Amino acid sequence: MQRVIFDFDVVSPYAYLAFERLPAALEGLSHHVEYQPLLFAGLLKHWGNTAPVAVAPKKAWLFRQCAWIAQQEGIAFRPPTPHPFNPLALLRLLVASVPAGGQPNRRVVADAIAPVRDPASREVKDELQARTAAAAAAGVFGVPSFRLDDGQLFWGTDSMAMLADAMRRKQGA
Repeated sequence: MQRVIFDFDVVSPYAYLAFERLPAALEGLSHHVEYQPLLFAGLLKHWGNTAPVAVAPKKAWLFRQCAWIAQQEGIAFRPPTPHPFNPLALLRLLVASVPAGGQPNRRVVADAIAPVRDPASREVKDELQARTAAAAAAGVFGVPSFRLDDGQLFWGTDSMAMLADAMRRKQGA
C-alpha cells in the first residue's frame, strides 16, 4: 500500500477541487492518503512568493477556471466571500481534531469537526507551524501538493494523473 501525503490549505479553491477529485484519481490503486493541513501563506513566505489572488487578473482567472472545472465534473463550487480569507482558525481546528502528531482523516476534513484539543492552544499553533515547515523542507511550494514516500512531489490538481501514473509504475515494479 502506497502512502500519499496530501498537503492542503482550506483557503485554496484548487485544494478543494483536488480533495473532491482525489478518490477517483487514485481508484484501483492500493493507497492510503494522509491529509496534511498547512498554512499556504507560510509556504509563500518560505519561498519568497506572493499569493496568486494578490494579482487581480490571476485571481479572476483562478476563480473562472475553478468554476469551470467544478461544473465539468459536477462538483459544487461556492467560493467564500470575501476571498482571500484568513484560514488559521479552520486549519487549527483540523489539527486539533486529532491527537498531537496525528493526521485528520477524510471525514474530519469534509465534515463538522469535534476537536480533541484546544484549537487556540500553543501546542496546536506550534504543530500547524511545524507541519508547514516540514512540508517546505520536503520541497512543497504550493497547494494542493501530493507526496510519495520516495520523495516524489506532485503539485496542483492537474498533476493528479501524473501522481496516479507514478503510483501504477511503482506498484508494477
